[in-house]
Amino acid sequence: MSKIAFVFPGQGTQYVGMGKELYENNEIARKEFDKIFSNLDMDLKAVMFEGSEEELKDTKNTQPAIVAMSLVLEKLLREKGIVPNYVAGHSVGEYAAVGSAGFLTVEDAVKLTSLRGKAMSEVSAQVEGSMAAIIGLESDKIEEALKNVDGIVEAVNFNEPKQTVIAGEKEAIGKACITLKEAGARRAMELAVSGPFHSSLMKPAGEILKTALEEFNFNSATTPLIGNTTAKEITDVDSLKEELYRQSFGPVKWVDTINTLKEAGVTKIYEIGPGKVLNGLIKKIDKELEVVNIEKLTDLD
Repeated sequence: MSKIAFVFPGQGTQYVGMGKELYENNEIARKEFDKIFSNLDMDLKAVMFEGSEEELKDTKNTQPAIVAMSLVLEKLLREKGIVPNYVAGHSVGEYAAVGSAGFLTVEDAVKLTSLRGKAMSEVSAQVEGSMAAIIGLESDKIEEALKNVDGIVEAVNFNEPKQTVIAGEKEAIGKACITLKEAGARRAMELAVSGPFHSSLMKPAGEILKTALEEFNFNSATTPLIGNTTAKEITDVDSLKEELYRQSFGPVKWVDTINTLKEAGVTKIYEIGPGKVLNGLIKKIDKELEVVNIEKLTDLD
């Protein structure tokens, strides 16, 4: 029997006004958003619905905004009787997966995301780091070439077979882009991000997060979560805490995650949240998988 997975997008998919249509036109969505907003020490509603693009792009705002919208949409999809066999999320999308899997309540999943965003924002401001997307070169060749680059630079997001993101020290990223083009990459472009996310430079953020995790009341999962750093099933709380800690300075193995879902019998994937980024990546990993985007009320109809 074919299985279903819910997947949730990461940073970069945000836009001003995200979630406003849901809030204004659906009573369930409004109630869920209000629970989320009242559980935070920031005015996320104003940032999402009326904020400036600059404000929304700030990591400490971006991350809870994406997870909040994703989890409200997830609730509406479940109301239609659609239930996942597995969940996964790309980078900060893993926090929406935490809520979807039943490890935390929706409002606590967003609150934890907010703490993660603040920790990453603080650490990013202290390190001279950046990221770059490498297109048209296999990940094993990228990792091999990076061994010859001076400074800290690591392959961190394995997005699809020929698209990998690297992160590290700003100067090392510049050198790596030149080296990787020489090694055969079609494109090597620095990204407009505020820090070297998922690299070892972010380990201090992981330490802050590790302490914050103890403040939350976790439950065992009702749905298995496929972890970013291992691409393996997680259902118990201790394994999840270890994953969230390591994920803040460890890789997003998205290709392996999708392959794990396929091997587990998943044939249909719902991408839940802003944008259609994961749809494109999944199609490049495995064309046979059916991907349905859930972003607006019309998608739910």
